[in-house]
Amino acid sequence: MSLEKTTLSVNDLSISFQQGDKQVHIVKNISFDVEHNKTVALVGESGSGKSLTAHSIMRLLPYPLAFHPSGDIWFSSDWDICARGAATDFVQKKHEECDKCIELLSHPLEAMMAIRGHDIGMIFQEPMSALNPLHTVEQQIGEAVNLGYFGTEKGLPKRAIRQRVLSLLDQVHIVDPESKLGAYPHQLSGGQRQRVMIAMALANRPKLLIADEPTTALDVTVQKEILDLLKELQQKYKMSILLITHDLGVVKYLADHVFVMQQGEIVEQGDTHSVLNHPQNDYTKLLMNSWPKGEPVELKANDCPVVVETKHLNVIYNKNKPLFGKCKDFFLALENVNFKLQEGRTLGVLGESGSGKSTLALAILKLIDSNGTIELEGRDISKLNDKQVRPLRSRMQVVFQDPFSSLSPRMSAKQIISEGLHLQNLATKNDASKNKLSEADIDKMVDDIMHEVGLNPDTKHRYPHEFSGGQRQRIAIARAFILNPNLVFLDEPTSALDRAVQMQVINLLRKLQAQRKLSYIFISHDIHVIKAMSHEIMVIKNGEVVEYGDAKSVLENPEHPYTQKLLKATLD
Repeated sequence: MSLEKTTLSVNDLSISFQQGDKQVHIVKNISFDVEHNKTVALVGESGSGKSLTAHSIMRLLPYPLAFHPSGDIWFSSDWDICARGAATDFVQKKHEECDKCIELLSHPLEAMMAIRGHDIGMIFQEPMSALNPLHTVEQQIGEAVNLGYFGTEKGLPKRAIRQRVLSLLDQVHIVDPESKLGAYPHQLSGGQRQRVMIAMALANRPKLLIADEPTTALDVTVQKEILDLLKELQQKYKMSILLITHDLGVVKYLADHVFVMQQGEIVEQGDTHSVLNHPQNDYTKLLMNSWPKGEPVELKANDCPVVVETKHLNVIYNKNKPLFGKCKDFFLALENVNFKLQEGRTLGVLGESGSGKSTLALAILKLIDSNGTIELEGRDISKLNDKQVRPLRSRMQVVFQDPFSSLSPRMSAKQIISEGLHLQNLATKNDASKNKLSEADIDKMVDDIMHEVGLNPDTKHRYPHEFSGGQRQRIAIARAFILNPNLVFLDEPTSALDRAVQMQVINLLRKLQAQRKLSYIFISHDIHVIKAMSHEIMVIKNGEVVEYGDAKSVLENPEHPYTQKLLKATLD
C-alpha cells in the first residue's frame, strides 16, 4: 500500500440543523482528503453545502442548532508522521495512533482557539465584511500575529509585531506597505483588502488554508494576481489549500483535485483535468455548460432613436475639503466621456474597480454633480435640479450588484416591487392630468411583472431572506422594470451569482430587452458576461475612456494595451 502525506481527512461527514421540531439535513455523508502541498476544490452552486463543510472544519457552525449525525474530521499538524491509505478504517486507525493528529469535531471548542488562525487559516469571501471597519491594517494583522504567541505572558513586543506585519504585507505584494499600516479597510481597494485578509490568514504559517470564494467580487486582473499569490505562497510555505468556489475557471487555474457537490452530496470527484475535460455526472456537465455565452439581442434596425448621449462629461471630487474656505485639492473621477446609446442596444462598460464605471452611471442618473452635457431622449438634463429630474426617474432605473444588500429585509417582495409605483402616485397627487393608480391596479402590475421575470406571484408576501440569490435578483429586476423605463443601468448584476444562475439572469435580461426595446448600460468586470450582452463596449481606466466601439471589434482586436491586459487576465 503506497502511503501519501495528508493534512486533512473528512470522513462520512453529515451536517444537520434543528428547526423547531424538524431536523433539516444539509450535508450528507461526504468524504475527501486534502494532501500536503496540494489544492483541493469543493465546487457547487449556492446551497450545495460547500461553505458549511468549510465552517465545520473550523467549528464555526451555530452549535447546538447545528449538529453532525455522522462523521469525523482529522487534522494533522505533522506531515511526516501522518499518512493515509485507500481504506477508511486504515485512515482512522492511522490517525488514532498519531499523537500529532486531532479529531476536530470532538476537540473542545476552547482548544479550537489555538488551531484557528494558527494551524488552519481562513480567507473569507467578502473582506469588507470580514475585516473590522474600526481597526487599522496594523491592528488587525498584528492581532493575528499575536495568536501565534497566545498563552505567553507578554506576547511579542510592539516593534517586533510591526516588523512582522510589514513583512507579511510585503509577502502579499502590497505596494509601500508602511503607508498602509494606519489605513482602515474602507481606504483600501478590493484587491488590497483581499491581500490583507491573506496576510492575516498566513500570519502564523498555517498547515491548511481554507479559501472561501476568495476572488468572487474581484476584477479579472486582480483575481489573477490573487490566485498567482496563493500559488506562490503555497510553494513557499508548503501548505495545503481547500478552495471553496463556484467558478470553474478558478478551479482549472488553481486546483489539483476537485469534488463537485450538489444538494449536500459529492456527485463527482477526480483530478481537475479529468473532471473538467471529461465530466461524467449530469450536474457537472451542467456547471461546465453554464458559462455566460450566446449573442446580444438581435437588432431590427440601425436608425433607432438615441436614448442617452453624453458630451465632454467630467466628474470632479473634492479631496480633503476644509471646514472653511475653498478646496484646493481635486480628483478627476471621469474625464471627457463621450458616447451615445440607441434604443434596444446595450453598452458594456468594462474596467477595474475604481476606474469610474459606477461613477458614470451615477452622473447620468443625476445622483452626483458633473460637468458637460447629458441628453436623455433628446432633452438636456445636465442642468436640471433634483425637483426637475424627479419626474424623469421612472425613465431611468438601476439593478445593483448585490440583491441582498439592495433589498430591504423589512419589506415583502410585493412592497419592494411596488415601491416605485407608490412614489409615482405621490408625485402625481397634485397633477389632475395624470391618473392615480388604485391598489388593485398596483397589485395586478406586481403579479404581471413577477410572472414576466420568472417568479411565482404567490410568493409576493415573502421577505428577501426567503428567496435564493437568483430569485432576489429577479425581484430587483422586477422593481426596476415595473416602471417601464427606457434606460436601465445594470451594475454588476450577476457577479454575486453562481454561473448557472448567471446564465438564467442573462437570458431573462435579453428576453426583456427584446420585448420592451430597452437600452442597457451594463457595468461589469466579467468579460464573458459583457460579451454575451453588449452591442458596443467602452473600456474605462482611471476615469478615461481608452477604447470604445463595436463589441466584436473591441474583444477580438483590442487596440489599447489596457484592454489587451484585461482580456489576457480572463480565466477560461
